[in-house]
Amino acid sequence: MPEAAERARRDRVFLVVVDDSPERAVALRYASLRASKSGGRVALLRVVEPVEQAEWAGIGALMAQERREEAEALLAGLAAQVRDITGGLPILITREGKTADQLMALLAEDPRISILVLASAADSKGPGPLIQALTGRLAAKMTVPMTVVPGTMSDAELERVT
Repeated sequence: MPEAAERARRDRVFLVVVDDSPERAVALRYASLRASKSGGRVALLRVVEPVEQAEWAGIGALMAQERREEAEALLAGLAAQVRDITGGLPILITREGKTADQLMALLAEDPRISILVLASAADSKGPGPLIQALTGRLAAKMTVPMTVVPGTMSDAELERVT
């Protein structure tokens, strides 16, 4: 394989937004399988909501630190799952702010990200607020393709389609 083509494969990054939804596991597995089979990498983005104004500045700083530590612990656990599937470590990204805003900023800043992988809600209440925002008001600002995986897909189905 020519060097440029090999570098392009190696630089393919599948970004997964790490939220607290149950379907996050489906998006993570899909991205990991795709990265493994295509020679790419996985990136995990966890956005923590900013701490609301606290009466005491020290309490607000402590709360923000606790949220960052929780995010880092969650990402470390998910990184082990990605490593088991891909054989490599994912890129771990923690940001503070609104998820959609931070996601759009990351996509604009990091040219390595090739594909955004999200999973739709497994229930019938709709695709989820992030997918709605990205396919609605933010659609014109998207700079990479987005793959929306059905949140109800089984491991066997994910293996088959990747």
